[in-house]
Amino acid sequence: MSRRSLARLYKDEFSNYSLAKFQQDLLAGLTVAAVALPLALAFGVSSGATAAAGMVTAILAGILIGALGGAPYQISGPTGAMSAVLIVLVQRYGLEGIWMAGLLSGLMLLLIGILRLGRFIAFIPSAVISGFTSGIALIIFIGQIDNFLGVKTEAAETAAFKLLGYFKGGFVPDWHAVVIGMVVILTMLFMPAKWSAKFPASLLGLILATLLHWTLGWSTQVIGDIPQTLILQDRLSLANIPWENLSDFIAPTLTITALGAVESLLCGAVGSNMTGVRMQANQELIAQGIGNMIIPFFGGVPATAAIARSSVGIKSGGQTRMVSIIHAVGILLSMFLLAPLMGKIPLAALAGVLMVTAARMSEWEAIRFMFGKFFKTDMIAFTVTMLATIVLDLTQAILIGSFLAGAVFLNKIASIDITVQEVDVEKLKQKGIETAGKCKHVRVAFLTGPLFFAAAGQFNEAFSNLGDTHALILSMRGVSLIDTAGIEAIHRLHEKVHKQGGTLMFAGVHENAKQMMERGGLVQAIGEENFFWSSDQAIVEAEKRGCQFC
Repeated sequence: MSRRSLARLYKDEFSNYSLAKFQQDLLAGLTVAAVALPLALAFGVSSGATAAAGMVTAILAGILIGALGGAPYQISGPTGAMSAVLIVLVQRYGLEGIWMAGLLSGLMLLLIGILRLGRFIAFIPSAVISGFTSGIALIIFIGQIDNFLGVKTEAAETAAFKLLGYFKGGFVPDWHAVVIGMVVILTMLFMPAKWSAKFPASLLGLILATLLHWTLGWSTQVIGDIPQTLILQDRLSLANIPWENLSDFIAPTLTITALGAVESLLCGAVGSNMTGVRMQANQELIAQGIGNMIIPFFGGVPATAAIARSSVGIKSGGQTRMVSIIHAVGILLSMFLLAPLMGKIPLAALAGVLMVTAARMSEWEAIRFMFGKFFKTDMIAFTVTMLATIVLDLTQAILIGSFLAGAVFLNKIASIDITVQEVDVEKLKQKGIETAGKCKHVRVAFLTGPLFFAAAGQFNEAFSNLGDTHALILSMRGVSLIDTAGIEAIHRLHEKVHKQGGTLMFAGVHENAKQMMERGGLVQAIGEENFFWSSDQAIVEAEKRGCQFC
């Protein structure tokens, strides 16, 4: 989207802006900030970076991406799905891995948006997205078991191996940490919804757990010092970009790009359903790209649009993108005013927040529908993607899931139904169509389904034995798609019919299919006079020609 289009978005959004609307945005922005603050702290830590990195990300994403985004309701920041990818990067490449992958994925998102390719992200099947999301939820949950138990176990390449490691034993849980984590979990699970609407349960849980830890003087591990600055000491700079190792970041960059695009566009779809305001997908991707290219130079982690925070903003009465900016300013103020207090929050408390968040991440409604209605294809795609996510690399997981779903989908649509019938004179008479009724060698083949490379074999097999058919009419009203393989198959059929002295005729051909047939030379080879609106017209025309092949 051009600058002019972005200006048009601003004009539509702020043309009737008033003090009353600003007050609504202010209240919504502060509410979102209260929800986002504990998540920013938690996702910063769970990404393998720091709580401060999570806050910097939330602040910059809220301002930059919020100001440039394609919808007034999008709230961006660090997310659980992204943290599951980043923790693997940190283990392999350190913090530089996060920054480089974030920078490169930002560049890719920017290019996707500029080239207006955002719609292709929607081609990833919903079952694959659900499986990927559930797998990421498991990765987040498993990744927090150490902090919840107050232990430090051996690192593992994947979440599955990490989980198996707990069954080997060799560690003693700190019951203080477990109690602190349970305080947060129980608060988030059992706090009445009407109370949560006024004060976020996650924030209350952190306050209660921190007070308990401080009052009783327990020695569980805490967040530690939070720098009161937007420019962190550990950050990417042009001097420390590992140019010689850029190839190492190709796979993680693709994963973060795909994840950022999918999450942002899904968030936009949810927000659009809630507000009736359509998101400009390509502008949103441009904003995500610019934001993620800048954030690493401040020490933050990759950001994406967050469904939970965006939904809170909408439900709180937010009117414009000022909600995102106000929420960022709220977190910025808390960084400068509350940093000493936030530094005392136990990691076990953050683990409790993340565990509940992970459990709520899974798309339970979609999963129940999928398995309840026993959609085997979607069930397989979901299960394979989820297992691949926790057992393999995340890039491999989404590729495997997409390939599987694509293969099954291709198998479904590859089937073309072909029914060959002799001319029924009596039925034609009932329609008021008079025929000579003497031609016994005219047959009509009704085709339903796409005639493309995967269906060409079935097409050839259906007409392998023409018998005494001399006039074959292909009724193609049910064929909306044809490719070069389909054109070649019809060419061969035409040659076969022509060789035995017959004629190939067509009825009800779709305009786009006929255009392909013209490009492939079929119309010229067969003749425009052999194309008809209906099979009845083709039959009558065959007899008018004297049924010379009877």
